[in-house]
Amino acid sequence: MNLPELLGTRRILQAPMAGGTSTPTLVHAVDGAGGLGSLAAGYLSVEALAARIAEVRVLGTEVFGVNVFVPSGSPAPASVLDDYRVDLAKEALRLGAEVGPATHDDDAWDAKIDLLVSEPVSLVSFTFGCPSAAVLERLREAGSATVVAATTVEEARTAVARGADGVCVQGLEAGGHRATFDPAQGDDRPLLTLLPEVVRAVDVPVIAAGGIMTGEDVVGALAAGATAVQLGTAFLRCPESGAQPAHKAALADPAFGETSLTRAFTGRPARGLTNRFMVEHPDAPDAYPEVHHMTGPLRAAAARAGDTGGMALWAGTGFRQAREVPAAELVTELRDAAGRP
Repeated sequence: MNLPELLGTRRILQAPMAGGTSTPTLVHAVDGAGGLGSLAAGYLSVEALAARIAEVRVLGTEVFGVNVFVPSGSPAPASVLDDYRVDLAKEALRLGAEVGPATHDDDAWDAKIDLLVSEPVSLVSFTFGCPSAAVLERLREAGSATVVAATTVEEARTAVARGADGVCVQGLEAGGHRATFDPAQGDDRPLLTLLPEVVRAVDVPVIAAGGIMTGEDVVGALAAGATAVQLGTAFLRCPESGAQPAHKAALADPAFGETSLTRAFTGRPARGLTNRFMVEHPDAPDAYPEVHHMTGPLRAAAARAGDTGGMALWAGTGFRQAREVPAAELVTELRDAAGRP
């Protein structure tokens, strides 16, 4: 699909939030209101991803995206992971759960790319790095537009050089994982500082992400050169969102007053509501996806117990503006503010 044409009619994008938040119902609602919804392939088996793609299509939506995590680098040293396992023991005891295995995997990368080639969707986006030129070309030949998330000018240039049809610029305000190719090299600047530099550096459509919650935010990003905007936190409290009820409630709870970047839950920098788990594990190792697998059973147990102190409450800096409104209503408001389409 032609990306400029796609974004010319759908300038409001729903961010693909992993962990069950981006449901087929949410994607369908966003599409029905004139936006572009996306599923998150991260942490899903290939079979589960195929089922969700099929569900979106059964609902009647044909124009939507899928986001894929680019595999991380080398496994972390066993000694580092053993030390963190000891640190997590108290949390495991508190929750009556066990720390998970420190698995280093590629999140079924090859199989997911094969699926998206055989069952193409309108847009395939990537986080945590840029695929090879060959992978991007396979997807293009299958009929999909491709977008790579970037947090620096250099990352954006790399994506374009390899053949990406567009880039999604993520500012420091964004909730969830930082999209940085290398967590040690990210550009921790606000969106409206970074965005104009990327727009000047590349000749493809640029999508703005990070801290966008309101019509005013949309107008500001478009005025700074973005072709479209992507929102995640703004959709968290929508009834179609698959976020845990305790997570949705925490976004409006006065007990949570700020967000922080942390590696405590996954081993990669990610922004969420500052809670007990973050505070108790400030020195978590740079070890993704091993830490993600280690804390998985603990996060699941905390969610079952409604323990917001132990959950990964991903949220961007504008979280307090998230509202409990239908996704279609939110998209319509944002499109109106942007002057449509």
